[in-house]
Amino acid sequence: MFQKILLLLLLLTALQNFSQQDEITIISWNIQDFGKTKSYDELEEIAELLRDADIVAIQEVVSGFGGAQAVAKLTDVLNRKGAQWDYAISNPTRIPKYVTERYAIVWKTKHIKIKNRGKLIKELETTIDREPFLLDFYIADKKMTLINFHSRPHDKNPEAEITALTEYIIHNFTGPVILAGDFNVDEANPAFDNFKKNGYSPAVANQKTTLKRDCDGFDYRNHAIDNIFNSKTIAKTKSGVIDFVRECDNLERARKLSDHLPVYLKVEINNL
Repeated sequence: MFQKILLLLLLLTALQNFSQQDEITIISWNIQDFGKTKSYDELEEIAELLRDADIVAIQEVVSGFGGAQAVAKLTDVLNRKGAQWDYAISNPTRIPKYVTERYAIVWKTKHIKIKNRGKLIKELETTIDREPFLLDFYIADKKMTLINFHSRPHDKNPEAEITALTEYIIHNFTGPVILAGDFNVDEANPAFDNFKKNGYSPAVANQKTTLKRDCDGFDYRNHAIDNIFNSKTIAKTKSGVIDFVRECDNLERARKLSDHLPVYLKVEINNL
């Protein structure tokens, strides 16, 4: 009898360990004009690219009618692929309507919890056009803060915004932090120097993430501007760019999803 009980306990422990998640994957993606213009088939393709992630930070959600609905529809499509997802959408950013947008974050609920629906960082609204969106996650009872950001265009001094945001993070957070987004400059820009000196590391380096309108020979990528930064309190295991184009013949179809490629970061949750 004792042997049967011991065997049962060992089996239950093994199943519990098997069910525990050791890593999570975070994706950041500027999904161009993400709103009512995205068809169901396009949402299905987007969901296929995201289904293996645990948390997805989306930039360029349309601020007017259709943006929030597109996020809800995408979440519904993801829910039909074997896992339960939830989502949070920011209020529209403060800038005039021709460039204002929303941020969205979607995540699998099995191992990841929240206590609120996030907020735009109002303290930065006078220095950043599209003020970042902050959401705290609780993973294995540990808090991880995700900040989702889309800077102003490369010819409008995004460096000033990056400096303001990174200094804000350095002075206000000590725990695990992820900064994800479209920065409109690459990770080698001096605007990131102090951020990196304070222990923040980019997921990718010198990897182009935007798509050209036309393929130049075999080259369809353009600028290295999308990235994910993690604090030194987070252990990275793998990262990269998700290239869903792969060859020039697919470029036109791929650009119907977005003119950006997603960036991913895989981290250990036991070391948060």
